[in-house]
Amino acid sequence: MFSCLSPGALGLPLDHTAAIDLALAHGFGGVDPDPEHFRTLLADGGLEAVSAHGDAVRAKGLQWGMAGLPIALDSPAEEFRAALESLPDALELLTAAGVTAVGTWIRPMHQTLDHAANWRLHAGRLSLVSEILADHGLRLGLEYIGPKTFWSTERHPFVHDITDARALIAETGASNIGVILDSYHWYTAGETPEDLTGLAASDIVSVDINDARPDRARDEQMDLDRRLPYDTGVIDLDGFMGAIRAAGYTGPVKVEPFMKSLAEQPVDEVLADISSRLDRAITRRLTRTGPAGAAATGTRRTRGAAPGRRSPPG
Repeated sequence: MFSCLSPGALGLPLDHTAAIDLALAHGFGGVDPDPEHFRTLLADGGLEAVSAHGDAVRAKGLQWGMAGLPIALDSPAEEFRAALESLPDALELLTAAGVTAVGTWIRPMHQTLDHAANWRLHAGRLSLVSEILADHGLRLGLEYIGPKTFWSTERHPFVHDITDARALIAETGASNIGVILDSYHWYTAGETPEDLTGLAASDIVSVDINDARPDRARDEQMDLDRRLPYDTGVIDLDGFMGAIRAAGYTGPVKVEPFMKSLAEQPVDEVLADISSRLDRAITRRLTRTGPAGAAATGTRRTRGAAPGRRSPPG
């Protein structure tokens, strides 16, 4: 696993070049790709310039995180068809830069479509999208959204836990679709480390870690009102990360707290703190002392050279 700087997930208004420099300065192992920056490079120097940029980022010892899927799975039919037609061009930029994964989220409810109809819609569209992604050597990460305060706001609840997310993926028959695991959604879905048992590295595309407010019960937690990892201890991050480690996952881990206050603080202080929290999650090891509890030990790992986001709510 490697820590990934995702300015968008942190709400930090950083341009791509600054994000790369700051990722290096604060010991991140990767940085999210910026398709808008790639388009600028394309206009100035063609795909060769995009490819050279990807090579330069890797030469600095950074890996790419995940880009956003530029198509909404639940969009109106005409909008979806138009986005599907333009998808190959967008993906060509990502593959030229060496990006290997894109991600999106599953809207966990619908006002008019019942579960069965919504399931058919998503399974069919995911099959179409996954085929185009496979042609470009890209994986797709799907994120389920756990808070009941969100999925219960419309008439028909939809996928909002890992069991249904994995079943939907299986329904498509696509081998290049996996899950985006967010500790906040895992917690609000009422899941435990045992629910992640049996996952393989290939089942996981990206990982987010966050904590939750201590003054709210699980079903009262709001999707866009989170806390930084290890701030409150409400979420069992050791158990969550332990299960992901057991799966053999080696991809990006980032923080997505939806905290506007981060953008009001000195950026170097914010990123030093975020990097430290991610290192704690990635390197931590548990030493069991008996049924009554556990003691945690760990050391900071030195990184070697290296070999997307949805808009809220979600």
